[in-house]
Amino acid sequence: MTDVRLSRPTRRGILAVGGALGLGAVLAACGDEKGSAGGGSSAGKKGSGPWSFKDDRGTTVKLDKIPANIVAFTGVGAALYDYGIQVKGVFGPTTVKGGKPDVQAGDMDVSKVTVIGNEWGKFNIEKYASLAPDVLITTMFDAAGTLWYVPEESAKKIAKLAPSAGISVFDRKLDQPLQRMYALAESLGADLKAAKVVAAKKRFEDAAARLRKAAKAHPDIKVLAGSASPDIFYVSGTDLSIDLEYFKSLGVNFVEPTAAAKKASGGWFENLSWENVDQHKADIIMMDDRAQAIQPDAIEEATWKKLPAVKAGQVIPRSPEPILSYDKCAPLLENLAKAIETAKKVS
Repeated sequence: MTDVRLSRPTRRGILAVGGALGLGAVLAACGDEKGSAGGGSSAGKKGSGPWSFKDDRGTTVKLDKIPANIVAFTGVGAALYDYGIQVKGVFGPTTVKGGKPDVQAGDMDVSKVTVIGNEWGKFNIEKYASLAPDVLITTMFDAAGTLWYVPEESAKKIAKLAPSAGISVFDRKLDQPLQRMYALAESLGADLKAAKVVAAKKRFEDAAARLRKAAKAHPDIKVLAGSASPDIFYVSGTDLSIDLEYFKSLGVNFVEPTAAAKKASGGWFENLSWENVDQHKADIIMMDDRAQAIQPDAIEEATWKKLPAVKAGQVIPRSPEPILSYDKCAPLLENLAKAIETAKKVS
């Protein structure tokens, strides 16, 4: 098994406000197993075995049986749920005020999972150990094998309790980690021939074709990916985010941060004060839908309200950390395609 150094991104301020990028680190790209849908094997239904899965660090996890006690990052748990795999515990944004599910929890019944930690830096090791975890599964945003939402200060202790598997979501197109999660789910016993799964995959493929057609028919429509915090408006670049890289590959015309801004952020985004939020011209604005970002209907800044796209009602949600199932990703493509198909040229 490959020895992987576990660490935590250090740009905590960026993560806290969400930015327009889906992570709080500026890190280097990593391999993706050539986007293969393979990498896992199992001998039958969950609980039988043996089980193995080669993750995107090149680490092969081997167990005597298919893991039953899975603890995962919330978004991973939500993706596996869509394939019929129920995780036992989760860590990461799971519930919001009032106990309602966070957007990253998807369709998961959050009352049926043990929440190890609901915020950045929060990971209850004792609670994790009490679940007798067979494996920990999360995403990765760097080349070093950093396990997303696993705190650096307790990473070694956590690693001793169960093996881990990571799916990379850094500097690659959305369809690649989707394939990897699909393969992981199959290795865990998911029935990929189930009607719901087959229909979701077909819907995603159709949505991709629709978005490509819409982008080709409306090449002049400019799309900006943004995220709002009290003091800063973030404009995301397309180079490192799995959703934007994929949309761009389908022909979507994105507004890009300035070269200097991208260099300062490691290629991720540009910081704008609210006074300068009109620096880039856009016809459609995609806004970060995560709980840590201010949502469009709550933005009071006059400069925001004066933006042509805002005045035209051409603001749609964006999921910087998409749930990696075809069921959840298909609507992302459909919503953007519809927005481009119906957008007025206002920039």
